[in-house]
Amino acid sequence: MNCSIREEILEDDKMTEEVVKRAFATIEFSDKKEHELVAKIRKSDAFIPQLSLVATNDHNEIVGHILFSKISIVNDNQYTESLALAPVSVLPDDQKRGIGKRLIQEGLDKAKRLGYKSVIVMGHPDYYPKFGFKKASFWGIKAPFEVPDEAFMALELEGNSLDKISGVVEYSSVFFE
Repeated sequence: MNCSIREEILEDDKMTEEVVKRAFATIEFSDKKEHELVAKIRKSDAFIPQLSLVATNDHNEIVGHILFSKISIVNDNQYTESLALAPVSVLPDDQKRGIGKRLIQEGLDKAKRLGYKSVIVMGHPDYYPKFGFKKASFWGIKAPFEVPDEAFMALELEGNSLDKISGVVEYSSVFFE
């Protein structure tokens, strides 16, 4: 399947949310509210319009979506801006065709071009390392909630950008509403 990746536009909102909802509908660990999170992030200070990307098929229908939003890594001595990759969604019938991989890679490339230096993800420990993600604990970066160490990962978009960074990730409050 051929697909194109582009920035989401305002007119895409409802279709994008439907794609996210359908993508997570049968996922066991999902709270089935990821589409609501996307809507909340869009209205928050954490939203970066250039990093809300959609995948479209040959008929220009949205079949996938990825969102990166602003977060920070904080300890007593430092505050470092970073990005959260959450969520990435592909319609069930279009999964396992490389669409998610393309969304992630293009999103990471664009984040780097925009000057961001790192990305944090909570996800499958066998999938995200393919993109270079490592356990966040490698750098002393912790989640603000209970999560298995191997599922909480970080990626340096610029060489050694996390070498002197440690602390707890602070997500936008909309992640906890």
